[in-house]
Amino acid sequence: MGLDALGYVGIRTKNLDDWTAYGTRFLGMQLVDKSRGTLALRMDDRKQRVIIHSDEAEGPSFYGWELADAGALDALAAHLESNGVKVARGSRALADERRVKDLIVFADPIGNRLEAFHSAEIATDAFKPGRSISGFRTGPLGMGHAVLTAERVEAVLPFYTEILNFKLTDYFTKPSSAYFFHLNPRHHSLAFIGSGKNGIHHLMVELCYLDDVGQGYDIALRKPEMIGTTLGRHVNDNVTSFYSWSPSQFLFEYGWGGRTIDPPTWTPEERTEGPSLWGHDRKWLSPEALEQSRDLRAKVASDGIRVPLNVMDGNYLRAADVCPWWNANVAATRKAG
Repeated sequence: MGLDALGYVGIRTKNLDDWTAYGTRFLGMQLVDKSRGTLALRMDDRKQRVIIHSDEAEGPSFYGWELADAGALDALAAHLESNGVKVARGSRALADERRVKDLIVFADPIGNRLEAFHSAEIATDAFKPGRSISGFRTGPLGMGHAVLTAERVEAVLPFYTEILNFKLTDYFTKPSSAYFFHLNPRHHSLAFIGSGKNGIHHLMVELCYLDDVGQGYDIALRKPEMIGTTLGRHVNDNVTSFYSWSPSQFLFEYGWGGRTIDPPTWTPEERTEGPSLWGHDRKWLSPEALEQSRDLRAKVASDGIRVPLNVMDGNYLRAADVCPWWNANVAATRKAG
């Protein structure tokens, strides 16, 4: 019955053309379908991952969460209804539109539209990125993560943890409350920030090479107003990333090097270091809050907090073993551990 991953997202926009350019020439996704009112973007072997449609409003319109099969979908529908959640079975036309075999539709306590589905369609042709990138890290980890905002976090978290069975990975209470949840080895597929309003903070996609992120940052530097958060590295999921403003005026995190966890043995913990090891100046903050965030990072640096990179087979080379001081340091660390 449990959800497996974030499978797709839907986005409302007043300008499809802006999203076409942003999604392909900046994010590097593949445009696979466009009509007068809708466009679809591909990230991998799935026929689509991001569905954008014309609307007078801006922002995400639905979140598609993946299940293993029809049995898991039926079990989830029954479980939701037994907990007083109104569930609608998706029509054949909606399933075809989403490129899945079957789905259900329901809402969380603050009105976010959620869709649970199984058996997404697989494309027969290879993924062709909109710009030259190595590709996106997806597969069993899903398409990335969504970080939502809530007027009252305590009003929405029980729905996700007690009914949908999201598992807490870690959390912050300062400088603001933030709770991170996993479904699979990705550090988090969903997070909630207590911001005083219901909405979205950002969506994240992860690239297979760090250079993809750096080259995307170079593109954004030609239009500095696009950059919402500068290049930096997160404390908890270890992602090196920057954030840009999407055409729908929410943030898109573009990252590399996320850690994976072992869900059966994971123990949640409070993180007190602050959100980032370095970088990630949040340009929307007040001058006072910006200095506060810089002070947190300065303390991380002075405390000597360093985290190894998370790499995949094929995207790294081992450096020649040429530094006696480093070798001795590593040996001492291993002995102490």
